[in-house]
Amino acid sequence: MITQFHDHHLSAEALDQIFREARSYNGWLPRAVSDEQIHAIYELLKMAPTSANMQPSRIVWVKSDEARARLVECVSDGNKDKVKAAPVTALIGMDIDFHDELPWLFPHADAKSWFEGDEEGRKEGAFRNSSLQGAYLMIAARALGLDCGPMSGFDADALNAAFFADDPKVKVNFICSIGYGDQTSIFERSPRPEFSKFNTIV
Repeated sequence: MITQFHDHHLSAEALDQIFREARSYNGWLPRAVSDEQIHAIYELLKMAPTSANMQPSRIVWVKSDEARARLVECVSDGNKDKVKAAPVTALIGMDIDFHDELPWLFPHADAKSWFEGDEEGRKEGAFRNSSLQGAYLMIAARALGLDCGPMSGFDADALNAAFFADDPKVKVNFICSIGYGDQTSIFERSPRPEFSKFNTIV
């Protein structure tokens, strides 16, 4: 059990909700997720750090029946039922031209110039930081009482064509269903390593 290190340390119950008792769900209860809840998730995740505040994620929240049907066609067979049942699935995309927004997102320096002419560097930055933002999304959703089911089983080209075709510099990173998880859809938690297995303090 983590001891209290700071006056504003979250309660054990909150840490359980966000981390220790949270699971990746495969099935969903028939409960809706509102637009207000989606906005609340974003208002939290956008506050978390990215390099030079680049904010490269571009998120499509798949909620309508029509959009859900299109998404089902883009995911692997093992994920189709998960997407069909989920009240909303977030498509976490990454904008390779995120640097165009840096003059107002990071006004402290000429950060746009750091990335101009370096598409490979932008791809690396976009992937790393949109991955961070996807993780922040899951933490925010759990903090707000929702459950998550992140997935990487999809046809990226098909998904990009179906949802990001209007801006070819945006590519999907991963997807995450959000809702109220069905406890019967999960199995016993897989092992988690002790600190000494994969960590070193030097």
